[in-house]
Amino acid sequence: MLAGLFLLAPAVAQELSDQADSIRPVDSLRQNAVERAGLIFSDGRFSLAHASTLVETSEGVVAAWYARTGPDQPTSIWSARFDGRIWSFPRKVADGRVENGATHSCWNPVLFQPAGGPVLLFYRVGPSPREWIGVVRVSADGGVTWSEEVRLPKGFLGPIRTKPVQLADKAIVMGSSTEHDGWVSHVERFVFPDQSRRTPVDTWTRRLADPDAWSKTGPIHRLRDFAAIQPALVVHEKEVLQLLARTKQGIVSESWSSDGGRTWSPMVSSGLPNPNAGIDALRLSDGRYLIVLNPQAAGRNRLAVWLSNDGLTWQVAMTLEAGEDEFSYPAVIQTADRSIHIAYSWKQRWIKHVQIDPDLLLPEKQPTTADFEALK
Repeated sequence: MLAGLFLLAPAVAQELSDQADSIRPVDSLRQNAVERAGLIFSDGRFSLAHASTLVETSEGVVAAWYARTGPDQPTSIWSARFDGRIWSFPRKVADGRVENGATHSCWNPVLFQPAGGPVLLFYRVGPSPREWIGVVRVSADGGVTWSEEVRLPKGFLGPIRTKPVQLADKAIVMGSSTEHDGWVSHVERFVFPDQSRRTPVDTWTRRLADPDAWSKTGPIHRLRDFAAIQPALVVHEKEVLQLLARTKQGIVSESWSSDGGRTWSPMVSSGLPNPNAGIDALRLSDGRYLIVLNPQAAGRNRLAVWLSNDGLTWQVAMTLEAGEDEFSYPAVIQTADRSIHIAYSWKQRWIKHVQIDPDLLLPEKQPTTADFEALK
């Protein structure tokens, strides 16, 4: 990759060259667990690249993120595909054109592959969170081509930043939130009971626009207790779900549902530190739980993977980044071959991808209060 740096603008090439050693995770104790690590793209085409998302499709792992090519340009959604060896060149897959011909920015893409269905790409369009409109595109060929933009029913934003989960009854449950009247998390459900691998794309788009297919909860928490947004959902068993959210309170908050996300317990602290930054989490195929987060109460200059056997007690497993720059907004999935794939914003100019062998990802130790204090 360094040879290609000579084709870049001098300032960009120098920055990447100076940081070449940090393309791999900084945790030398866990390097043997890292199967691959590097930037999805290494040129300086974007002045901003942020909020990545991942999904496994028939065409390999697909990533998407929002980006702008200049400081005064609106953000658009870009995507690339990983064939197991290299990433394809990024290409624009969505922008924020609206009815009057104006172009608004696009935000927080979320990719999802329903069981037996096409790939879904959710994102938001609008000048600010207060004015966001939830939209979705559908792909029948594993993210190679996409349908026209479909607006979600009024009042629904879709998964606000992290991937949904799908339950045994095929309901797609997604963490969402709003910011226009305080930071408030809620959960949305989309139900398509008649879906199959042969269901046409236009049938999916009609269903996604149908208000009868959607429902949502009220606020998960009280504003006097938490300012919480961008919740991640984790399935524990059948309809038992855990919600984990970033907050302004310096911690990751959590809530639980025993009925598939229809109702939720009062939100409480998970005990995990959080500097008001995005997180993502999942349950691994071996039954362990994994969260990727900035493991401190302030600052986004550290990014780490933590593990849990029950989703309640967490242990440090790997430090992905530690430095003076921002490393944030992680996305994590596990593919059919059991590999863990993580993508995140690298200095808000690039998107980094790390592939990990779960069998070699082991916790270091139980964190203590002193550990948390040292990270502040």
